Amino acid sequence: MTTNNAMTRRAALTTFAAASGAALTTGETRAEEVPVPTTVDARKGRLKQAVCRWCFGRLELDELAREAAAMGLAGIDLLSEDDWPVVQKHGLTCTMANGPSGLSDGWNTLDNHDALIERSKELMPKLAEAGLHNMIVFSGNRRGISDEEGITNCARGLEKILPLAESLDITLFMELLNSKRNHPDYQCDHTAWGVELAKQLDAPRFKLLYDIYHMQVMEGDIIATIQENMDYIGHFHTAGVPGRNEIDETQELNYRRISEAIADTGFDGYFAHEFAPRRRDGLASLRQAIEICMV
Repeated sequence: MTTNNAMTRRAALTTFAAASGAALTTGETRAEEVPVPTTVDARKGRLKQAVCRWCFGRLELDELAREAAAMGLAGIDLLSEDDWPVVQKHGLTCTMANGPSGLSDGWNTLDNHDALIERSKELMPKLAEAGLHNMIVFSGNRRGISDEEGITNCARGLEKILPLAESLDITLFMELLNSKRNHPDYQCDHTAWGVELAKQLDAPRFKLLYDIYHMQVMEGDIIATIQENMDYIGHFHTAGVPGRNEIDETQELNYRRISEAIADTGFDGYFAHEFAPRRRDGLASLRQAIEICMV
């Protein structure tokens, strides 16, 4: 992920933080009232849980990594090269590395391919040297490109870097995002689109990053869709719907049941929390999320 994409996530965090303060003072959320555990150990569950960096931007990465390690998390998602050693010194890994592009200018546009391929060839050996195995990629925005053309274009570009990824034991993850509320015009916005791309590539080192929040916004039917497409899914993100906040009873998804369904498939990838806490103590919200999903 490029700096532009990181900036997009930081801008989103600022927006969420402002909205959170208003909601807490007006009583629009009960997040502060919901009991949360004071300690938790994610290693006791069947899922390898992690957390996304941008959601906890108020904390220094070193502090977040220290707290994440104490909670038994496996690592931290969405980090760039300078961040990897920070989490590794706490015994964690970067569970999803930022890739060569931002959200809007991705692999569905042929004019982007040369730059993305060059950047990928620079970045992936660095991941391998650091002992990392997961890198995120994005379709980009449609800008009038049909779904069929977008899939074909993504396949044409990604197939040029997959041999290197395979040789370095790196998996490329295309993230499913919603185009309804958060990322207007983003092309890989339905599971079926991502699955068709995976089928065209037919490569063990290409998987989908299934963001539960985004796919609930776009299509719902979460558990059945996951079960039917697990061959193509290699990573998960969480957040509450609506609002992308805590995954407790203040939102509409039953994350404990979703977690059970995922664990029952034998899933052995990472399950990362990507919600923006409304609670003043965001780490309390993270402990609560870990406990909910510790099945």
